[in-house]
Amino acid sequence: PDAAALLRLLLLAPVLEEWVVRAGLQEWLMRRGGPAGRSVALSAAAFALLHLGSGWRAVLLVLAPGAVLALLYQRSRDWRLCALLHCGMNALALGGCVL
Repeated sequence: PDAAALLRLLLLAPVLEEWVVRAGLQEWLMRRGGPAGRSVALSAAAFALLHLGSGWRAVLLVLAPGAVLALLYQRSRDWRLCALLHCGMNALALGGCVL
């Protein structure tokens, strides 16, 4: 990937997606009350659907990592930790694609 793609995948996407999905949607769902699993499941699904532009396979592949990020947010309430982990996941995925 070129420099612009790396910037997008390692900085912009993790920060923007986690800010919108965790600090936005998941936080809103958590404040509304209800079972914790609901906010985790819905935010993980929303996160996965953000990747639909890359196809349904991508949606399915990021559903489990999205659930991990949602659980991390549920415990920490810090979207920045989620963005950092998201960046690490993207870096690992890029490393696997390059090898």
